[in-house]
Amino acid sequence: MRDGTAKLNKNDQTAAKSVGARRRLRLWMSFMVIFIGWAGYTYIAQSGEIGDKSHQLAERQASKEDTEQSLNQLKYELNRLKDPEYIGQIAMKKYGLYKPGEIPVHVSESEPAND
Repeated sequence: MRDGTAKLNKNDQTAAKSVGARRRLRLWMSFMVIFIGWAGYTYIAQSGEIGDKSHQLAERQASKEDTEQSLNQLKYELNRLKDPEYIGQIAMKKYGLYKPGEIPVHVSESEPAND
């Protein structure tokens, strides 16, 4: 009887080892599925955020270029205001001021009568 029970014990031990191995494999696979799911979710979420940030960056770069263009135009105007001749032209156009001895000539825009 001992031989019969010894064989059963060996079969039981082998079966128990394979059951334990399967259980560990299932546990490991479950962990890997959860981990890969989490990694995929994180990747997709961060991809969306990167897209939004890229769009904001493009808008801000366009705004920066517009601001730099306005700044350059203002610097150009400032340099022109340092020129006395330009200041004289502005005084004539905006304020009707003329140099002494100059006679202002005003031209009216009307349609020619003789066609």
